[in-house]
Amino acid sequence: MTYYSGFLLAVPTANKQKYVDHAAMAWPYFKKAGAVRMVENWGVDVPHGKVTDFHMATKAKEDETVLFSWIEWPDKATADTAYEKMMSDPEMEKMGEMPFDGMRMMWGGFEPVFDGN
Repeated sequence: MTYYSGFLLAVPTANKQKYVDHAAMAWPYFKKAGAVRMVENWGVDVPHGKVTDFHMATKAKEDETVLFSWIEWPDKATADTAYEKMMSDPEMEKMGEMPFDGMRMMWGGFEPVFDGN
């Protein structure tokens, strides 16, 4: 069953191109590891809420933009194997420093319950 790794983070707005470049460097690795698709979405219409919102969730600063992304995998086992290998793969060191604060990034794994495709 298709499986998704979802991510929510805040990126310094000035680092937008650095983030895009970082994602472009990461895609071949994820693809080689079995990912079917990787989508990075730069926030352009992300309202501030009164109780909760994406800005609060990521503790986004005034000079940061919220980013929502996901990686599509053929199944959870493929994703789990890829992430396990990533932790010890020296190739990942070539990615360099992340252009955002990874401590405020959220992620999780998801199985689809509806696909209107």
